[in-house]
Amino acid sequence: MKLALSALSMALLLSACGGEGEPTQSRGPEPKLPAPERGLLPSMKIAEPAAWDDSMPKVPEGYRITAIAKDLKIPRQTLVLPNGDILVAEGRGGSAAKLKPKDVIASQIKAKGNTQVKGGNRLTLLRDADGDGQYELQTVFAENLNAPYGLAFDNGKLYVANQDALVRFDYQDGQTKAGGPPTKVTDLPAEINHHWTKSLAVSPDGRYLYVGIGSNSNITERGMEAEVDRAMVWEVDAVTGAHRPYATGLRNPTALTVQPGSGQLWAVVNERDELGPDLVPDYLTSVKDGAFYGWPFSYWGQNVDERVRPQNPDKVKAAIAPDYSLGSHVAALGVDFSTAAMGPQFADGVFVGEHGSWNRPNPVGYKVIFVPFKGGKPAGEPVDFATGFRGEDGKTRGRPVGVTVDPRGALIIADDLANTLWRVTRVQ
Repeated sequence: MKLALSALSMALLLSACGGEGEPTQSRGPEPKLPAPERGLLPSMKIAEPAAWDDSMPKVPEGYRITAIAKDLKIPRQTLVLPNGDILVAEGRGGSAAKLKPKDVIASQIKAKGNTQVKGGNRLTLLRDADGDGQYELQTVFAENLNAPYGLAFDNGKLYVANQDALVRFDYQDGQTKAGGPPTKVTDLPAEINHHWTKSLAVSPDGRYLYVGIGSNSNITERGMEAEVDRAMVWEVDAVTGAHRPYATGLRNPTALTVQPGSGQLWAVVNERDELGPDLVPDYLTSVKDGAFYGWPFSYWGQNVDERVRPQNPDKVKAAIAPDYSLGSHVAALGVDFSTAAMGPQFADGVFVGEHGSWNRPNPVGYKVIFVPFKGGKPAGEPVDFATGFRGEDGKTRGRPVGVTVDPRGALIIADDLANTLWRVTRVQ
């Protein structure tokens, strides 16, 4: 086995060093999907980490970017509190065993592109007391959490989605440290935790919490019994913890946000692998109550995944297509609606943090994009907003995760490779 793994690893490394063709990603509401490609192993491209040194991500003309916190412990998602303080969830979770030799190899390849810092299992609070854009206070708000990821706030309650439970803290305006241990709202599926991140949003009236729970496999390799209560969004009663499936067939809903005005829930979702470099598109979609989005039986609506056994034609017929393709393997991990304070070009739409691919020869993602909206829906081509995380030299200096719009006119970007929090503002 060891010899076989070594040979496969070498083959992967050699293929990853080959030339990079032009991107062939199809993005938008009606992407052109190529035929599936099947092989022994997907192409894998190591993200070679490098320090930012004196460089920084690039933003559009008329905007500037600054690092407001460094030396964090794997920042994932962020939350801007009513008084302008920023909370950062820091941690690393997951405990899934490797099923096949390719899983061992893939984990080794992916690990080379991730930070070697130990996850903080905490929330860090940042404060800019005088409003000059410099966050002079950086302190631990809560610790001893279990891979916290999703964050939400409503009416004096701070909600945190750990990898195993949804919890809440009582919060008073201006508080810099939690008053005590959190209260559990409900347990979350945590066995195996192939996809451990639990995304989170709160309904406009504060009555319900929405938790995104990823699958335990690519396409049910561990059996359907391992997928109970997974690959879906839960609706959780904020008071009682009672929950129900809100939408299903979402392989890995990594970030959730609620659209201002309409109250519509939206998600970014990471789709399945091993069908080629241009399948299956990760996507941005409205999340409809009771809807089924295909996983594992089909993708992008009713395109059947022939690998899944047993097949389920009835489920395929019920599957609806997402709203907007972000391109395959971009690994979207953050989403938030913009406001007019971000400037006319970026006033109506969502920002999306793309962590970046590991499983295609021509890397994609590694940036923050803006998807414009019109009439409440995505419209037009995405616009690059923060780039340079992967440089022209092929080195990767950062990987975006959560993106949060500060109502005062700033975009907060969590970078879990450089362990940095970036802030983008308009130049007045």
